[in-house]
This record gives sequence, structure tokens and C-alpha cells, in this order.
Amino acid sequence: MSAVGAGAWRPVAAWLAVALGLALLDQATKALVQAHLVPGEVVRVSGFFNLVLVFNTGAAFSFLAGASGWQRELFIGIGVVAAAVIVVLLRRHPHERLFGAGLTAILGGALGNLYDRVNLGRVVDFLDFHALGWHWPAFNLADSAITVGAALVILDALRPSRRKDPD
Repeated sequence: MSAVGAGAWRPVAAWLAVALGLALLDQATKALVQAHLVPGEVVRVSGFFNLVLVFNTGAAFSFLAGASGWQRELFIGIGVVAAAVIVVLLRRHPHERLFGAGLTAILGGALGNLYDRVNLGRVVDFLDFHALGWHWPAFNLADSAITVGAALVILDALRPSRRKDPD
């Protein structure tokens, strides 16, 4: 690879390093929870927040969790394809900060959950928010990163500088 080619990868490498950091932080929090809680255990932290240890074989909000097992390979495939597409997008738009930050957060979260699916066959969830007897489905840091990343990508797309005049 020429020096010009290598230099062009520098901003992308920075985005990828942040994504890897997010995935590692996600894995560290999951390991900590698994070391201190047993599956199904609930630790009350406040009037609206618990720590729990649950395993999700489905997607967000346990979508397809009750399927017979085929969903694991599907979600692994989706995760691998999504990661590849994000790397291509980061390579094409390395200096677009908001867009890059959003893609990086999505990539970090996707890698964190992909690691779980490949190694455990399910995703570790532990954050349980609730109010008035209603519980949001348990989630993890990777899910949070994906959600924040998607919001950043949408915000970037709505910025006036992003909108193109059709004329």
C-alpha cells in the first residue's frame, strides 16, 4: 500500500478504534454482570432501574427469541454484513464527524452483540428500566450504542447541509 493509500485510512482507523473500544466496554460490562448475578436475578438500584441478568436469543426487544434456533445464524449474518457496510461507509466519508460518530457507535454496538451471538449463542442483557409496573425490555451497552448511533445518523441526514436542492 502506498503512503497516500495508508494515509487515507488514518481517519477510518480512528473511527474503527473507537468502535472497538465501545465493543470492549460492552463486553466488560457484560462480564461484570455475569460475574456478580445469576440468570434471572434482579438487583434494585433505584425506584425506576434494576440490574438483571437475562439472555436474549432474539433481536431487539426479544424479536424472534422464541424461534427454534435458526435466528442465531440470521442475526450473525446480519451483524457481519452490517459491520462490512459500515466500514465501507466510513471509508467513503471519513471526515464527516456526525455521520462517522453515528456509524461508529452502531458498529461498536453491533460488534459487542455479534461477539455474544458467536460465542454464547445469545446476547447478554442487564439494564432494566421500569415505571408504574411497566418494564422496558432489558438491554445492554451495545444496544444503547446502536440506538444513539442511529439517532446521530438520522440527525446528520436532517441537517440542512445534507439536504440537496433538487434544482
